[in-house]
Amino acid sequence: MKNSFQTKTTFKRIFFFTLVVFIFSCKKDINSNNTTSNNETAVLPDLQTQITSSVSGFVTDQNDAAVVGAQVKAGNISVMTDSYGYFEMKNVQVVKEAATVTVIYPGYFKGIKTYMATEGKAAFFRIKLLQKTIIGSIDANTGGNVSINNGMNISFPANAIKDANGNIYNGTVNVAAQYIDPTSQEINNIMPGDLRGINTDGYMKGLTSFGMMGVELTGNTGELLQVADGKKSTITMPVPASILQDAPATIPLWHFDERNGLWKEEGSAIKTGNNYVGEVSHFSFWNCDLPNATVPLSFTVLDLNGNPVTNANVNILPTTSGSWSHISGYTDYTGYVSVLVTANNRYSLRISGNCNDMPVYSQSFSVSTTPVALGNIVIGSAGTAIVSGAITDCSGNAVTNGYLIVQSGNHYTKYPVDNTGAYHFSVILCSTTENVNLFAEDVTGSQQSPSMPYTLIAGPNNIGNMQACGINTEEFVSYSINGGLITSYTVPGAVINSFFSSSYYIAAYPNANDLIQFNFDTTGIGPGSIHPLLSIYESHINIAGNLPPTENVYITECGSSIGGFIAGHFTTTMTDGNTLATYIVVCNFRVRKIF
Repeated sequence: MKNSFQTKTTFKRIFFFTLVVFIFSCKKDINSNNTTSNNETAVLPDLQTQITSSVSGFVTDQNDAAVVGAQVKAGNISVMTDSYGYFEMKNVQVVKEAATVTVIYPGYFKGIKTYMATEGKAAFFRIKLLQKTIIGSIDANTGGNVSINNGMNISFPANAIKDANGNIYNGTVNVAAQYIDPTSQEINNIMPGDLRGINTDGYMKGLTSFGMMGVELTGNTGELLQVADGKKSTITMPVPASILQDAPATIPLWHFDERNGLWKEEGSAIKTGNNYVGEVSHFSFWNCDLPNATVPLSFTVLDLNGNPVTNANVNILPTTSGSWSHISGYTDYTGYVSVLVTANNRYSLRISGNCNDMPVYSQSFSVSTTPVALGNIVIGSAGTAIVSGAITDCSGNAVTNGYLIVQSGNHYTKYPVDNTGAYHFSVILCSTTENVNLFAEDVTGSQQSPSMPYTLIAGPNNIGNMQACGINTEEFVSYSINGGLITSYTVPGAVINSFFSSSYYIAAYPNANDLIQFNFDTTGIGPGSIHPLLSIYESHINIAGNLPPTENVYITECGSSIGGFIAGHFTTTMTDGNTLATYIVVCNFRVRKIF
């Protein structure tokens, strides 16, 4: 069974994230003060200076379901999301002016966030991945068009596609694409980067987006393709009706540069009816943007007792006539926020919990051309819950490496304990009360408590002592090649665990350069059941071997519901496609069910 995930190219990882700063001028202001001149506020980017920071967040799909086992990388550290889609990295070296965090998950576009890092501040993000949806196919020899209902279109000339080696490709080209609405309230969670770009003169600019798209080309066997040298494709980008009147006749085109996490100016597009039309010489993410002058804005959100309000939703809306900016993000564990806003405008700041339409705080402010520091913003007790308690392990000892997990609907938040096992935090409620589920987690002991329903109220909430015990949360993929002579790994933490046509697909990344992945049939799965091993890939072996029909996976544990665990083992022989050498691979695994 051959799948596109068997190629090394598909699983090359990138880099991705570190601070709770959210710098997204997604729907920036359009007014008489703006200009497209490349000489406006000329700032040369510093992409060399690094600082140390920490970062955490949650990864979900487009339906807000937690993405389990996604690879997340910042600097030289790589982790995987847990059963809640959560990740955390501490003491990471990142580029101060353009720190990046990258999420990789099979079948989805890379989720990449870029921000200006601040020493001593820990970043927090909620990242929503875009699925690689095939919107159409063309014949590479004759070319053709693919489109979606909103008017987005991609046109390919004849003989204009190349393979990874630069050779002209002949065959079917599958086009995966997603349109990103620049006026969407979720723009900051789904778009790559932070809407800063480097123009053709090499200067850093803030960007105003009128529409963007992500595109990936693959061949018959899933191999990655690109536009051939000397050729161009034509893209048609729809402009939302609400901002059409502000759209200029000609606008610069920008592509997302994964190497530095910034957009890069390349070419232009012409306004034709309700769309922008332009030519591009390659595909990644493309964006129609005007460059802006921007200034930094910062503040810290606290409760009445001076405690930081963490993970609060922050929305910054324009009030200047003719403006349409909308900036959103989240406070970090210290309640801190730092964003870029457009110069010479007025804004309304709104702070809320999970319910964006129910702010508990609002404030108007003006921006000129100098940085704005609003200082400490204090949220009143109405609508704010102050939560405290402690977590112990199965032996009754304090958990010093663990979390209180709060589930509100399909929204998860994790709050760390201190070195005494205690936690204390403030959270904004959607009303005077909010029904949640609480989980106590002991990371070191790989144990978790069962769910505890709880009603949070405005004001103090003393949860008391919770014991992180009863559910073994250990997850791993442990494997060796030729008895460990080639390599031997035990990969702790969450691993990818997905479902494809009555089969499980599991993958693990021991480090930035290694990967093992396999899938097996799950018909009639249960403790003691035996299932055919359908495919396997290991990065030390150049190609997956042909599996004999007797290669099986032996199941030793099988949870009956979502959140339960599946454990098993298998032994197989793989043949290197280049050297024809044979390798014996032994694998043991335990992963959490996510469906």
